[in-house]
Amino acid sequence: MEENNSDMELIVPSDTDAEDGLEECVKNHQPYTSKSSHPTPRHICIMAVTTLTTFAFGSLVGYLVCTKIYTTSCTEPEFSDSVVQRETIFDWSNLTALLRNKLTTDNIENSLSEFSSDSHQAGSVGEDVISENIFRRFSEFGLSTWRDEFFVKVQDHPKGGTNGVTFYGTKFDESGYLAYSGNGSVEGAVLYCYYGQVSDFRNLQDLKVSPKGKIVLVRAGKISFAEKVANAASVNASAVLIYPDPADYSFDEGTDLFGHVHLGCGDPYTPGFPSFNHIQFPAVKSSGLPSIPAQTIRASTAATIMGKMGGLDPPRGWGKGGLQNVTYKLGGDNDVASVEVNNVLIEKRIHNVFGVIKGFIDADRYVVIGAQRDAWGPGYAKSTVGTSLLVELARTISDIISTNGFKPRRSIVFASWSAGEYGAVGATEWLEGYLSSLNMKAFSYISLDGVVTGSSFKASASPLMYDLIQSTLKEVSSPSDPSRTLYSQIAGTNWKSAVMEPMRMVDSAYPFQTFSGIPSVSFRFISGTGEYPFFGTMLDTRKNLDVKTSQNLLVLVKTAGEVAGQMALRLVHDHLLRLNVENYSNIIRAQVAQINKEVYSLQMSNRIPKTLEMQWLMSAMGSYSRASRRLTMLIQNSDLQDSEQCRIINDRIMGVEKDLLSPYVSPRESPFRHILLGSGSHTVGALLSHLAAIKEGSASADINLLKNQFALTTWTIQSCANALAGNVWEMDNQI
Repeated sequence: MEENNSDMELIVPSDTDAEDGLEECVKNHQPYTSKSSHPTPRHICIMAVTTLTTFAFGSLVGYLVCTKIYTTSCTEPEFSDSVVQRETIFDWSNLTALLRNKLTTDNIENSLSEFSSDSHQAGSVGEDVISENIFRRFSEFGLSTWRDEFFVKVQDHPKGGTNGVTFYGTKFDESGYLAYSGNGSVEGAVLYCYYGQVSDFRNLQDLKVSPKGKIVLVRAGKISFAEKVANAASVNASAVLIYPDPADYSFDEGTDLFGHVHLGCGDPYTPGFPSFNHIQFPAVKSSGLPSIPAQTIRASTAATIMGKMGGLDPPRGWGKGGLQNVTYKLGGDNDVASVEVNNVLIEKRIHNVFGVIKGFIDADRYVVIGAQRDAWGPGYAKSTVGTSLLVELARTISDIISTNGFKPRRSIVFASWSAGEYGAVGATEWLEGYLSSLNMKAFSYISLDGVVTGSSFKASASPLMYDLIQSTLKEVSSPSDPSRTLYSQIAGTNWKSAVMEPMRMVDSAYPFQTFSGIPSVSFRFISGTGEYPFFGTMLDTRKNLDVKTSQNLLVLVKTAGEVAGQMALRLVHDHLLRLNVENYSNIIRAQVAQINKEVYSLQMSNRIPKTLEMQWLMSAMGSYSRASRRLTMLIQNSDLQDSEQCRIINDRIMGVEKDLLSPYVSPRESPFRHILLGSGSHTVGALLSHLAAIKEGSASADINLLKNQFALTTWTIQSCANALAGNVWEMDNQI
């Protein structure tokens, strides 16, 4: 297809090309020139004297005002390093030094000891004890505190028994389980399918091996349990077994796995609605609930099953497994097993705990810092570290305010979530309960879940927050070498490609970003060898985490606290939010370029008609690009001492993420409505997938569907651009 690409007229329009329409409009308006007046020498003399006098007087006033308020300069840079409150200056470097000095490893160790528990599953007595301690600590720090209570439906393991698998007459009782699995007993041939990714099922299709009606056996890892089950269900498999292969997990083969298989977030039995008590809900379930049984099995069980399986060899691209004395085969028609799942649906009372440090200027605008409180077992890396760090950040920042006199412009909300192991249930129910106000008030979310499992820094975030992340990395010292910053230790020249990762549905920040339209970030220090193997097991302990962090846990947690603390403080310190709206211009431009490339290729091969035009989508892209640049210019030319003007600008910045949520789909049926980062048929990714399927011949061209996808994408981007432009008379709507 290379020759086709060289003939393309448009792949990525330049800023100039995208704004041709605007330039044409400008050409049609000639400047007004007076025909009746010609200035005399006397007039010129008077005008010159008046101008000089006005300039001198203005300079004198400006100097006097400058001297009174500032020590050095009358002009504040785009993002200030000082907060002016009642004619005092709180320097940014002093603020970060206070954070660094007050956030100590001794205090972190004390909190880790206080919030460590072997049993604190959602809704349990152990979790209630931890939540009471968090509430007490928040109150002791002087925070305004409150709780939100929900009644959610979750699946528990079978009462008085276990789920099981029977293979060639031998029954294996499995103590682990997957919440929200389909229940029942299923029999069928076992089919090995690597990690259960879409590409793995395509590999089987290439070998003429059908998963229909079969029990799919897959390895844990790469993608979530929910995605594995959804992929299997999409090819008509009858059940799914998931095991930890020793090639990926270096623990005992008798270890049980726990998790959930809801392809979504929140209580799946009240999708789009908060699970408050005594509220009438429609009889509806989440579309992300699977209908087929799914069960985790121990590696030892998998070894016994796979040791007796026959059939074809796995595709060459599949990596080797680590089961001892096992020759990996896909399985034959006679390798029949039965799977029985009898999970119990129960209602649990859960509650989230909150504390707030109120801002001094825009108290009704806030950043939220959150951490999951519950875990399947000890959950040391999963929840204990994040909870302890949440409490320590609340203590440190409140101390800086009360002792050192820092006055944040905006508020900071500290949130401890329940039922995170079931799919960010506590956090999502809160978002559903207060959606209308949160996406107008909350300007950022910072997640502390799973924040330390190694020493390499990674992050997933809204593009609006990329600049904030970069500047923070340049200021926080490396835990391994305090003389260097985290940024200086990033390999390569492109820090984004080295650090940033896509935000996945399993990320607890995902519903904030894609459901509520709140710019969000989750970051973590991870092991260079891959995923932390002890999540979802009873082995997520302090001892194992110490080994994975090379006995450097406390220093790493302190560094993670500095990263989260500095991002939060920067967001409440500056006059303007450190969120760069121009970053989305590059994202939108890249996506539109890819769409244009695919459309052109398909039109040249006559697989879609040439009546499908790219003009309007490109015009919407140009509108957003111009609106974001104009806002940047407005910021650079604005008086940042004008609090009302700052608030107006900040509101326009805050609206971008919210305005990228598709207004054309239901939050109940398609909750993750973000067209660039969400999931569903309304997303740009779905449009590209549709074009790719047509190109591969696996789908026929549905021109009406394509036109609908193009129209909805175009108008969502254009509406976002219109809102970013500000007043209706400043909008640049060329569609």
